[in-house]
Amino acid sequence: MTPTPGPAQGDHRATYREVLAEPRFRLLFSTRAVSITADALRITTFSILVYSSTGSTLLSAVAFGIGFIPQLFGSLLLGSLADRLPPRALITGGHAVTCAAALLLALVRMPIAASLGVVALVSLATPVFHGASSRLVAQSLKGDAYVLGRSLNNIAGAGAQLFGLALGGAAVAALGPRRALAVSAVLHLGCALAVRVRLPRLRPGQPDGTPGGAGDESGAVLASLRGAGLLLRGRTVRRLMLAQWLPPAFVAGAEGLIVAYAGERHFAPGWYAVLMGCLPVGMLVGDLLVGRLLRPRARERLVVPLTVLAGLPLLGFAAEPGVGVSSCLLLLTGFGYAYGLGLQRPFLDALPPDGQGQAFGLLGSGGMTLQGLGPVCLGSVAAGLGTGGAIAVAGVTVTLTACWMLTWHRCGTPQPPPSAGTPRPAV
Repeated sequence: MTPTPGPAQGDHRATYREVLAEPRFRLLFSTRAVSITADALRITTFSILVYSSTGSTLLSAVAFGIGFIPQLFGSLLLGSLADRLPPRALITGGHAVTCAAALLLALVRMPIAASLGVVALVSLATPVFHGASSRLVAQSLKGDAYVLGRSLNNIAGAGAQLFGLALGGAAVAALGPRRALAVSAVLHLGCALAVRVRLPRLRPGQPDGTPGGAGDESGAVLASLRGAGLLLRGRTVRRLMLAQWLPPAFVAGAEGLIVAYAGERHFAPGWYAVLMGCLPVGMLVGDLLVGRLLRPRARERLVVPLTVLAGLPLLGFAAEPGVGVSSCLLLLTGFGYAYGLGLQRPFLDALPPDGQGQAFGLLGSGGMTLQGLGPVCLGSVAAGLGTGGAIAVAGVTVTLTACWMLTWHRCGTPQPPPSAGTPRPAV
């Protein structure tokens, strides 16, 4: 059964060329890819800097993940700003603030606690910047073009993250950690300048400048908490958010055990890197094939089967397979990530027009938080079942999530969503 809140609106299949022909999307797409590269470089370099300063593995791990969990609190407390402030100012400001934080870490020798605090504070505002950008993409691309735009962002994001991690290692080796942080700052500065110069000045509403829901005069924190509550109380939005949060969180937990699994199985040195690379490769292939070859209704019909494909291969790790079989299983799991493309149109259709920015920020920050918690939870399971068993447990939970999605019932023609200031009835 198709897990959608209503029938698909048309079955026109867009092309990547059509999507990239939209100037605003092209600008946001390119700057997002550069910023993800810069973020991956900064995260890796900051973790190395903390470890070299303290010799503490724990603090190094905290430095690596300190930018993830605070995003959820930022989305809950500040998320409404993504719909209340002009998008150009927000997106430019996001790149500028991240640039300033990287420069501060590079140039000022602060106590470790203060450095961690700087990164955490910036991450609080990250959902606001990302929410404004995602809302502008949704306003610029219509129908299937929006889904392919999300597909392109997924593909570029995975590639940019891998490139950023590699660039971080090379930059630290060539320049040292502090100068490498300065490289990250320069990349974000370039993104800020590009958005400031090339993105039109729009009001916080529709892309033609018509004001949307930004006229709410209540405080940002109160409006954010109320908006988040209204979004999560709506059954359709809540289901679609959970469907996009849970499988990646469980798979991230399995991914966090790959190094330990390779060690327990006594694989040759370096094979763990090959295994870890199989997931993003499978994701890239899945997004390309599902996004380019299938029509919208076909993608939405395949949400549950693809979710099952993301989970079932992980069950094979219970048999503790060798390198070749493990690689194939992880490739299949990565391919199953394409299930998310079939949820993009239903999710966008279910959102109130004046709360899209906050919804996108909450979607991203909630996903990041759960993906940060996934490895911790699966690591605890591994203590009792071993890494192979724990990875298999992740597969079971993803498959059970697919079964839950299968229980969703089709609804009739969806009604136009109310404004964020009006309670949304459960669907």
